[in-house]
Amino acid sequence: MSKPAMPQTILITGASSGLGLAFLQHYATQPSTSLIIALDLRPLPSSATPPNTSTQVLFQKVDITTPTQLQTLATTDLNNTPIDLLIHCAGIRGLVEDVANQKQDVAAAETWHVMNQDTMRRTFEINTIGTFNVISALLPNLRLASNPKVIILSSRMGSIASNTSGGGYAYRASKAALNAVVKSFSIDVPEVSFLLLHPGRVETGLVGWKEEGAISVGESLKDCLSVIDGLGKEGSGRLVDRFGVEIPW
Repeated sequence: MSKPAMPQTILITGASSGLGLAFLQHYATQPSTSLIIALDLRPLPSSATPPNTSTQVLFQKVDITTPTQLQTLATTDLNNTPIDLLIHCAGIRGLVEDVANQKQDVAAAETWHVMNQDTMRRTFEINTIGTFNVISALLPNLRLASNPKVIILSSRMGSIASNTSGGGYAYRASKAALNAVVKSFSIDVPEVSFLLLHPGRVETGLVGWKEEGAISVGESLKDCLSVIDGLGKEGSGRLVDRFGVEIPW
């Protein structure tokens, strides 16, 4: 007879919408999940927690670009609380806002002709530096768990080898830098398993309109969960798609 799963504490960033919310709703229904810490700047929707769940969901309004907020969370709110699974979903698409609102065209809102310093800086601040802030602040809590995992939602667009179409200046660069940051963590902190996961082109709300060819959140979630469940120390530091296939750097 197999042993029952140990109670898990899971922390999810970007938990109020898109894949972050989908991960929250899934794990809240799992008997092995005792606590979910949900981080976002926007409150959770009323439908966030499924009915008849015994999982405690703790929402914290946190700006991942502000290290002091994350340090307070880790040392005060979560003092000595082990984190078994961290899923980092928070991020932005890096579009030039005026162009995106006017044309509703992703490609047109991220060409070199329209890209500007403010958009580049903000995209790096959230996607790259924000990721570094989250991991570094919560490492003490992760190290308290017996088999901690960190799942970072990255993108195939962060792969230099896969860039055959150009454009996407802010997003591509921020995700390539994010990949480098997490790869270093996987080497420097071998007791934690890190995975960079490309969830597919998902209709998540990063863009304010439906993109052609985007898959549903539910479709992506199902595949991502299988990859997360199969992550072990030997796979730490890899960049993979939602099917677990490795993506070249």
